[in-house]
Amino acid sequence: MPTHYEQLGVAPDASTQQLRQAFRALSKRYHPDTTALPAAEAELAFRQLRQSYGVLADPAARRSYDERLRQPVRPAAVFRPPASPAGDTDQPRPAPVRRSLSGGEWFALVLLALALVLSLVLGVGLAWARGAELMTKPSWWVEAPAAPALAQGQATAARDQPLSVLSQAP
Repeated sequence: MPTHYEQLGVAPDASTQQLRQAFRALSKRYHPDTTALPAAEAELAFRQLRQSYGVLADPAARRSYDERLRQPVRPAAVFRPPASPAGDTDQPRPAPVRRSLSGGEWFALVLLALALVLSLVLGVGLAWARGAELMTKPSWWVEAPAAPALAQGQATAARDQPLSVLSQAP
């Protein structure tokens, strides 16, 4: 069985950048969506590739893996844990690979943002040019009728009276 270093095609003293470059190059070759290999074979190869990169990209996991490689292999009884009742295997999952966006991805995001802004400006501009109301009241909106205006003298007197007196006035 090849080591994780052999899976990625790098030397044991490879830097993190070299590991990342090797993983990206091989992931393009073995990814089930981009390869000409049969689907089952591509999936297995890609899974092994992700597992190798997951171990070597994590500094603590890489140190423990390197220590296991240095230890001599002793023939011992193989321990097999009992199968879980659900039939699931407790295989460790590789850590997800987080990377920064490439230049092409940033360019696509900028184009999408520009298209959104342009469509908003175009829609509002056309509506304004056609004379459409930009703000309309919803159909459920009902305005209260305006209160009749009081004469100038009554308004001043009403302002000076307490509320209880105003409610009793004829």
